[in-house]
Amino acid sequence: MTQTVAVLGTGKIGEALLSGMIRAGWRPGDLLITTRRSDRAEELRTRYGVEPVTNAEAAKRADTLILAVKPQDMGKLLDELSPHLTADRLVISAAAGIPTSFIEERLTAGTPVVRVMPNTPVLVDEGMSVISAGNHATPGHLAHAEEIFGGVGKTLRVPESQQDAATALSGSGPAYFYFLVEAMTDAGILLGLPRAQAHDLIVQAAIGAAVMLRDSGEHPVKLREAVTSPAGTTISAIRELENHGVRAALIAALEAARDRSRELASGNG
Repeated sequence: MTQTVAVLGTGKIGEALLSGMIRAGWRPGDLLITTRRSDRAEELRTRYGVEPVTNAEAAKRADTLILAVKPQDMGKLLDELSPHLTADRLVISAAAGIPTSFIEERLTAGTPVVRVMPNTPVLVDEGMSVISAGNHATPGHLAHAEEIFGGVGKTLRVPESQQDAATALSGSGPAYFYFLVEAMTDAGILLGLPRAQAHDLIVQAAIGAAVMLRDSGEHPVKLREAVTSPAGTTISAIRELENHGVRAALIAALEAARDRSRELASGNG
C-alpha cells in the first residue's frame, strides 16, 4: 500500500478508521492526520506513529483524503482544501447527510468524491459502511474506499439516492437496538431481576440472535417461529408487541430518520 492517506478530523470515527487501517497493513508513514488541538495531534502521533499536518498540507501531500468532520464543519474545511487540492486526488466524505454534489461544487472540476456512511460499531471493528460514488468516482475509487472501511467492518455499495434510507437503517440503527435493550432491561427489573443480571441476559440474547441471523442464512421470521411455541410465553409477548403497534412504530421511526437525513442533505439543518 503505497498511497498516502490523510484523515481530516480524527475524533472517534476518524481514529477508528486510522487504527483499522494500521491493523489492515497500512504503514503509519503513509498516513497523515489533522486535528484542531495540538495535544490531540501529539496523542495520536505517540499512539499510532502517524504524522499530524495542517489541512492545507494534507491536501497537497495525500493521494486520498478522508473527511471525517462534523457536517456543520464541512463547508469551512472545503474552503481550506480547495486552493490546494487537484482533481487527481480522491476525496472520501464520512460526514452524515452531506451529498457528493455539495463537495464537488467546492473543489476543482472533475475531483472524484465518494460518500460513506459508517456507523459507530466501527469502533469495535463491527461497523457497516454504506458507500456511494459521486459524479467522477470510478469503480476503482469505490474499491479503494472499501479497502479502507473494510478494516473496521463490512461495506455495502448503494446508489447515492439510497443513502438517506441507509442512514435511517444502518447509520442510526445501533441506537434503536440500544433503546430496545434499555427498555427490556427495565422490564427485567420490573419482573424482579437485578439490573446487572437483566442487562447481561438481554445483551447476550442480542449477541446470540445477531450471530444466528448472520450465520444461519434463515429468514428472521423462521428464526422467530423456532422460539415461538404454541400457547407459550413468546407468542404471548409477540401478541402484546403487535397490540401496541411496535412494528408500525418502527416503520414510522425509520421514515422519520430518512426524512431528517434528507433535510440535512438539503441544508435545512
